Amino acid sequence: MGFAVAPEVSRVTPVSDLTAKRKPTIRDVAVQAGVSRSTVSRVINGGHWVSPDARVAVEEAIIATGYTANHHARSLATGRAGSMAFLLTEPQQLLFDDPTFALLLRGAAEALAQRSMTLVLLVAGTAAERESVAHFISAGHVDGVMLISSHESEPLLEELIDTGIPTVCCGIPLGHEGELSTVSVDEVASARAMAAHLRTQGHQRIGMITGPDDTPGGRYRLVGFREELGEAFDESLVEVGDYSFESGQAAMARLMERGVDAVFAASDRMAAGAVAAARKAGLRVPDDVAVAGFDDSGLAATHQPPLTTMRQPWDQISAQMVTVLLDVIAGAEPRSVILDTELVVRASA
Repeated sequence: MGFAVAPEVSRVTPVSDLTAKRKPTIRDVAVQAGVSRSTVSRVINGGHWVSPDARVAVEEAIIATGYTANHHARSLATGRAGSMAFLLTEPQQLLFDDPTFALLLRGAAEALAQRSMTLVLLVAGTAAERESVAHFISAGHVDGVMLISSHESEPLLEELIDTGIPTVCCGIPLGHEGELSTVSVDEVASARAMAAHLRTQGHQRIGMITGPDDTPGGRYRLVGFREELGEAFDESLVEVGDYSFESGQAAMARLMERGVDAVFAASDRMAAGAVAAARKAGLRVPDDVAVAGFDDSGLAATHQPPLTTMRQPWDQISAQMVTVLLDVIAGAEPRSVILDTELVVRASA
């Protein structure tokens, strides 16, 4: 595996009055040096895979801006913490309600244990929790962060980038594509595969319960669904949920009022809610309406009827996140790993 070397850079005019009102950040150093924030981060984290000119520019910019590296950056020179953060930017109860997070947590812990490293669980679902987590990370208690769930407007994501802490995201960080390393499944292709399956079963009015548009799963699974249906796509047969059972149930009730013979839900939990709504309305699954989900995190196989779904490779996702994060800590350029999913056909569709 090779790593790109940062190109030579040109100097820019000094950034004035950076410290007048606030503490300078990596963003300020990057602007002053005329390089990317990831290049500044690599210099701070040891200078690997950075051209001599870029390194000099960053070092001079650090002096010019008055930037002070956090404890994390300083600790890398004397010895790492030996631990990684598993950061969930969702309400605390989702850690227990949504089985996908538990699968990722277990896989990441096992992958780190094989390297004699520790996993630290951090939950930041409120403003107070975000502030506490940001302080904990910047204090150098972890060597890197696995960001498990992020929304496009998530303020902690911007702070992670600005502080320079090595970070890998599970899924594409909307609004920050290319700035951080990512491990994700092919959301578009996965949704296309499920839509194609439902069409081959003879369904004509196929609805979708998508996730929030500010999440990569919510946005790109809808893109794939729309692309596969083509001219048959009907915007009125799309409802938005939040990946929960309750939102799937409510969305299905609205879709049934418009008449659907199949529904693709962007999570198994929403698919289970859709089945419950269909039963409440006196419909049989799959005889009257087919229902399919996404994830295959355990719920799909035990549900009645068992759910047709797109299986995410949970162990691979966790293992790849650990591998990529260790590369970032070593100074590698941000990179994206995209994994395939698998269509699992069961009784619900």
